[in-house]
Amino acid sequence: MNIEQASNFLIGSILVGVGFIVLVAAMVVINNILSRYWRPVNFGIIIPKIFSESPGRFATDEEIARVAPQFDKKSVDLSKNK
Repeated sequence: MNIEQASNFLIGSILVGVGFIVLVAAMVVINNILSRYWRPVNFGIIIPKIFSESPGRFATDEEIARVAPQFDKKSVDLSKNK
């Protein structure tokens, strides 16, 4: 393989990859435009839902101090661990 064939192969591979990316992006845009009549694209298989959802609200130190700790005697029985 000479340099001309190698450069043609490299350029062709890059263009095919970019072409696939453009086609997928166009399909997502068209699908989301028609989402009124169809379900929008969900990447839940590739990206888990935990990454796409907004994080929940965490308690501040003041809120934790206001809540008294509650223990169930059955779950805290340390005599079983011996």
